[in-house]
Amino acid sequence: MKKKNWLIVGILAVVTFLLGMLANSIMGRKAEAQIISRANTDIKDFEARNEIWGEYYQREYQSWLQTADTTFRAKYMSSDNDDLLAERPEMVILWAGYAFSKDYTAPRGHMHAVADVTHTLRTGSPTDSTHSPQPSTCWTCKSPDVPRMMNKIGIENYYKGHWDDLGSEIVNPIGCANCHDPKTMNLTITQPALVEAFNRQGKDITKATHQEMRSLVCAQCHVEYYFKKESNYLTFPWDHGKKVEDVEKFYDNVGWTDFVHKVSRTPILKAQHPDYEIFQLGIHAQRGVSCSDCHMPYKTEGGVKYTDHHISSPLRNVNASCQVCHRQPEEELIKNVYERQDYVFTLRNRLEKQLAKVHFQAKFLWDNGATEEQMKPILDLIRKSQWRWDFITASHGAAFHAPIESQKVLGDGMFYAMQAESDMNGLTDKLKITAKFEMPDISTKAKAQAIIGLDMEKEEANKKQFMKTIVPKWIKEAKEKGNLVTQK
Repeated sequence: MKKKNWLIVGILAVVTFLLGMLANSIMGRKAEAQIISRANTDIKDFEARNEIWGEYYQREYQSWLQTADTTFRAKYMSSDNDDLLAERPEMVILWAGYAFSKDYTAPRGHMHAVADVTHTLRTGSPTDSTHSPQPSTCWTCKSPDVPRMMNKIGIENYYKGHWDDLGSEIVNPIGCANCHDPKTMNLTITQPALVEAFNRQGKDITKATHQEMRSLVCAQCHVEYYFKKESNYLTFPWDHGKKVEDVEKFYDNVGWTDFVHKVSRTPILKAQHPDYEIFQLGIHAQRGVSCSDCHMPYKTEGGVKYTDHHISSPLRNVNASCQVCHRQPEEELIKNVYERQDYVFTLRNRLEKQLAKVHFQAKFLWDNGATEEQMKPILDLIRKSQWRWDFITASHGAAFHAPIESQKVLGDGMFYAMQAESDMNGLTDKLKITAKFEMPDISTKAKAQAIIGLDMEKEEANKKQFMKTIVPKWIKEAKEKGNLVTQK
């Protein structure tokens, strides 16, 4: 009888404990709901200051702050701004005549977006009397201040300005207002270019599902784009589709060229970062996986489930990203990723070296009397080859997102580059050129930049002076305008 009584007491104790846990969970969720409800009324439209959002969404905000971390490193990538031109100096040659030949680093986390576009040599060194060579459109994917300014001065006026015109306005790094409605916290599209691209294809982006939106908010920026001539209006070239050939067709139809190559005189197409386009061609997108599923996995804290806003490589947290669906050991999953990357990057590196060679070989022919008529079909091949190389190279996740498509694109690029070399060898014989082509020494970034005529000491000195004199003025003005949250 006593044992039975003790058993009843034990059961009651367990039930009481479980009821207490349930009540605590319910209270916690109610508290969370109250925070959300309060945020719905307190956050203003176009509020760009991430700290204000953080007052209501502390878990998401604290995880977002971790995008400042630069310590993650995998086999082919890191979260730090590694000097990629120093690692692969052939790229200096491939971009000769374009600002990327001066400075190209690996992308850091969202917290660094404004700082990195300000520091890079690609935006130039504007002073009080001169403007940056870049338009204000270059700010577009760097800050939640951009939608605010588009609303304030109009979309077209925003695009028409100079990059340095908005130095005291674009000051908060990529954050909450880029992707969320301040009243409902629903995912929302804030970049007009994405909406306009959908409209031109006869699609209504407002009909997108929540799962689709978990990729589309990323597609606002992680895409291929160009600035229309004169107006610098940001445009996604998706009218014929999103494959490399489709985008190339769009650019050929509108007569677009990003720059004329300084060495070979080839009219070059420069890819931006077509991550979304290539991702859609891979198995994960085809199975309905979104960008957020892997790069922003769910977390649970105190009984509350929320999205981790420490946006980074899934390899940083394989358990929360990959192993939600894949039951293999972490080591095996990482090995699978590296195997796919090995194949793609090996082919990319070979094409990189081949392209550097054909650019110099084209110069050799120009210097020895080749005519424009003779060179045009060769330059067309170089253009097609480099476009394919850049389409994969500029999309940092291509090697894993769509490894089969990536190898196919790079293989086509290699075919065009080899054909260009073969045709130039034939033209050399036809012109009876007795001189021998010699590939210059481009074994280091410094040697490659010197060969294409860049004065890097001057470039770096000008940027240093700009950072010392102009940027502090921008920050001071931003604080005076209330664009930045200042410490009390």
